[in-house]
Amino acid sequence: MTDNIPTPQGYLRTPTGPPEVLRWSHGQPMLAGEPLREPLTAGHTAPLRQSAGLRVEWPGRPAEVFPLLEALASAGVPMFSAEVPRWAVERDGDLAALLTSWHPARHADTSTRSVTDLRREEHSVRLRRHAARRERPATTPVSVVMSSMRPHLVGSALAQMAAQRGVEVEVLLGLHGVGADHEEVRQAVAASPLPVTVVEAGRDVPFGEMLNRTAARAGCDTIAKWDDDDWYGPEHLSDLLMARRYSGSEVVGTAPEFFYLEPITTTIRRTDYSSEVWSDHVAGGTILLDTALLREVGGFAAEPRGVDAKLLAAVRAAGGRVYRTHGLGYVLRRALGDHTWRLPLAHFLRLSTRQWHGFRPSLIMEVQ
Repeated sequence: MTDNIPTPQGYLRTPTGPPEVLRWSHGQPMLAGEPLREPLTAGHTAPLRQSAGLRVEWPGRPAEVFPLLEALASAGVPMFSAEVPRWAVERDGDLAALLTSWHPARHADTSTRSVTDLRREEHSVRLRRHAARRERPATTPVSVVMSSMRPHLVGSALAQMAAQRGVEVEVLLGLHGVGADHEEVRQAVAASPLPVTVVEAGRDVPFGEMLNRTAARAGCDTIAKWDDDDWYGPEHLSDLLMARRYSGSEVVGTAPEFFYLEPITTTIRRTDYSSEVWSDHVAGGTILLDTALLREVGGFAAEPRGVDAKLLAAVRAAGGRVYRTHGLGYVLRRALGDHTWRLPLAHFLRLSTRQWHGFRPSLIMEVQ
């Protein structure tokens, strides 16, 4: 990646200005009232971050507009259009459907319970994905490492891994104090269409060491961490891979935004962690990096907790960078019981920007 290529980096969740307009005058694209000399650069998209969206006013006749539109989509600029001409629909029907699916005025709401910014960001993510699919249609192999001491959660976790799009998943399942012959585990592994490698260890083995023993079996060049009790959207891994490509970072992960507080059946959203930024912190259950880099920095700390933060610190100490992308495709579960975290539910309620009763993830999760 070069600094001049437009990417989602710098995306603002809450815009401060009205929508801008993209139109064509005598074949010349005009962006926000100024002539645009293509190709599109990061310098063109940076001023658009403050805008609620970008309205596309199509040329009156067929024209070669799609390279520009695809570049804007890859940058996550929330484009929209009241209608799309037939010639454009025939050229890219999926993009046409996206542009007419969202409009800033349609979703405007200034109340404290507003989801206006959330819907705008969901639209931005869908545009990024559309552009990425056109650029890189091939799938990528990923080793997914998960440690679990809760047999009843293994089936759900494996099903979510199997639902991932745009990737070839190899499962590395670490059973922490649980035998592979446990009935729930056996059934879950047998039902999975994915290749599953099982590693067993007693509960006396520290969590970080359990992860290392499991990750040592990785057969793919890329490895991702997965938590057994959280929820992942079907494009979670492909979104991380996309973020790694456009950021050029050594480690990517998501912002920890959505939490389901199980004891009080409440979903919260935190927005104090910005997304599409370089950072020293990402949600631990979403870390993705090269398998070789994981081994180079010594893997996870052989300790019972805090292993994610220590891995990120080790990567940074080795000169690596960490990039935090959006967290719309991930929900962290907080329940009573064994966890490597020790924060009370009141902590999450205090930091929440939005609260909903029940399980209410982003639409990006595609939960029915």
